[in-house]
Amino acid sequence: WTVQVPSEKILRAGRILRNAILSGAPHMIRDRKYHLKTYRSDGIFVVLDLQKTNRIHSDISETLQLLSTGATLYTCKPRIRSHTESFCLFYRRCCVGTELVDWQIQQSSCIHSRVQAVGLWQVLLEEGVLNHVDQELSFQDKYLFYRFLDDEQEDAPLPGEAEGKESQEELQDTLLLLSQIGPDAHMRMILRKHPSERTADDLEIIYEELLHIKALSHLSTTVKRELAGVLIFESHAKAGTVLFNQGEEGTSWYIILKGSVNVVIYGKGVVCTLHEGDDFGKLALVNDAPRAASIVLREDNCHFLTVDKEDFNRILRDVEANTVRLKEHGQDVLVLEKSLGSSRASTHGASYKVISGTPEKILEHLLEMMRLDSQFTESDDFVLTHCVFIPNGQLCPALQGSEQEKRDYTLNNKRRVIRLVMQWAAVHRDHLQEEDTSVAFLEVSIQQANTNVRVLLKVYCCDHTYTTIRVPVGASVREVVGAVADKLGSAEDLLLVGLSSAGGESGGISSVLIKWLEVTPLPEQEGSSTGPLASFELMSSKDVAYHMTSYDWELFHCVHELELLYHTFGRQNLKKTTVNLDLFLRRFNEIQFWVITEMCLCSQLSKRVQLLKKFIKIAAHCKEYRNLNAFFAVIMGLSNPAVCRLSQTWEKLPSKFKRFYGEFENLMDPSRNHRAYRLTVAKLEPPIIPFMPLLIKDMTFTHEGNRTFIDYLVNFEKMRMIANTLKIVRYCRSQAFSPDSTQASKNQAEVRTYVRQFKVIDNQRTLSQLSHRLEPRRS
Repeated sequence: WTVQVPSEKILRAGRILRNAILSGAPHMIRDRKYHLKTYRSDGIFVVLDLQKTNRIHSDISETLQLLSTGATLYTCKPRIRSHTESFCLFYRRCCVGTELVDWQIQQSSCIHSRVQAVGLWQVLLEEGVLNHVDQELSFQDKYLFYRFLDDEQEDAPLPGEAEGKESQEELQDTLLLLSQIGPDAHMRMILRKHPSERTADDLEIIYEELLHIKALSHLSTTVKRELAGVLIFESHAKAGTVLFNQGEEGTSWYIILKGSVNVVIYGKGVVCTLHEGDDFGKLALVNDAPRAASIVLREDNCHFLTVDKEDFNRILRDVEANTVRLKEHGQDVLVLEKSLGSSRASTHGASYKVISGTPEKILEHLLEMMRLDSQFTESDDFVLTHCVFIPNGQLCPALQGSEQEKRDYTLNNKRRVIRLVMQWAAVHRDHLQEEDTSVAFLEVSIQQANTNVRVLLKVYCCDHTYTTIRVPVGASVREVVGAVADKLGSAEDLLLVGLSSAGGESGGISSVLIKWLEVTPLPEQEGSSTGPLASFELMSSKDVAYHMTSYDWELFHCVHELELLYHTFGRQNLKKTTVNLDLFLRRFNEIQFWVITEMCLCSQLSKRVQLLKKFIKIAAHCKEYRNLNAFFAVIMGLSNPAVCRLSQTWEKLPSKFKRFYGEFENLMDPSRNHRAYRLTVAKLEPPIIPFMPLLIKDMTFTHEGNRTFIDYLVNFEKMRMIANTLKIVRYCRSQAFSPDSTQASKNQAEVRTYVRQFKVIDNQRTLSQLSHRLEPRRS
């Protein structure tokens, strides 16, 4: 790999960063000392570099020449040390890697970690705008010397006062630009490392990338992790480059990371075009046959991931060697894969995870593997996704077993089934009430449960107090209410409103909500008693964002995680409803059109600029409250053509708000499968209101990229991936939404009412017409 000619955009970015450093922290770019020692043995001079190893310079003139160029020298200890001289090498106008990372993190809020900062500097290094003094190709967060391209000249000019001020003004936009392309540069840097040099963090980053590559979606987690350790980055600059010719021996499997290629067959010409996420070259490796076609680059600057033939065959062999197949009547009924890396494996030998199987055999295996004294995630994956391949009407008889199985039923097996049933009931909750079969089965299961087992219930009352009681696991509603009445000393007008459970052991804590029939509303629930609704212009941006988040949380909390599954696999096919999910998605569109409507109905330019600032502030507060769904809706509203074409309005927006909006747009960048958003969410703690359309996109990607049945067996790897997305929803709601509601303004009730009753125009054509009336197209 050679350093490419820098683009004008990156060249300017490097100049702005250099000038900003020289203006604000000039001590970072200065001459640096590099300590060396020279040994003389038997007339041979050997230079010992205190930071590098493994090279001898036996000619003193060659040594001095290398010293004069500023190149880094390498070490070799002489056998006989007869003479030693110490001296220093000076490198002109250099900066240190760790200091550059420190400085960058201090300058921008869009740089969240040192790893991210390394990626930004790697962009400059790849294009030759920043260079390591020894021409190494990877930027490192270490005490290593780097030099800006402008400082390579003997008489490198220093920025004047005006130039320094201009660089400071453009610094945030420059860092924003680099942060958008930094993750890709960091990924390329990792992939260029020799596989033996990749760290555990490197392998995890590569693995995360592989999860979103279409060509690999059907592969198991084990295979993807194996590939992370052997993939090599390969790039080609010019369209028309031939990667390989038809008839040649196959040596590598290719995955397109960027760009496109034409598949050419002799006598037929171009038969198809492959794009980002597609793969080619695998057939020749599998069949050990010549290439069946030629591959020609369709565009400039194409990037590939490659796996050589030896690694490809080894991974296939390892997968097959670690695969166990259970057969009945000559047919596979269960396929398991050995998993040596799990914590269970370390204490109980090699564990096996389900790859595919018949529904009954998968259930049988999960019950056999379930340990009552620990968590078992595979059963959770089954409970979350079983309706796709074994509906409740078939699951209940399978759990009950045959008459012979009932006679042979041991207590241990019984407890496992009951635990799975409790897990199943906790996940599906009210959905089970819709089916008579499920209700009858649950009643039988509860009767079979050990009535001596008691659970601890935390009882919440309408006056915001709570108490605790212990009741048998199979207690009826009447028994629960009676126990609460005994504890509270009053049985008048008690009503069981709801019961929730986190699942898990029968001795875990559940919660019950009890209320009296006559409830006095809280002051903030009473609404406005006098006066008209306050104008949106007078409402605090933070108040609006708070009440938007409060309402959005109510809607999000009502969405059952399984509604995403029903939405993906088809409500009609599963005979299920997604009403709460539909309502939540409708809310996203409502917020988006509310932003556009308010902007297009504001006729006065100065007020429109203030309104634009207000919406950017609301987006910032929504992000602060971790309401990413509303945050995206507001920003997408501002990026709607009817709003973004209002050039006079945007021109008058202060630069600070333009910078904020730029950072928010960066977070919405869809490239690399919304990498910027995913990196941000990974750092957040619950409660979180996620960007729901992206979760649905992930579900659809998994569903359409993987078959549900393989050779008439349930593809449980697909079910596992689906379950992992559903668990994101569960994680986001694992903590209750309770931000500091310290707003002191008097119109809280008005704001609360306003955000729940947005008045919107949802016709894009009407909004565009309003926009053109505000600011007619310039001739």
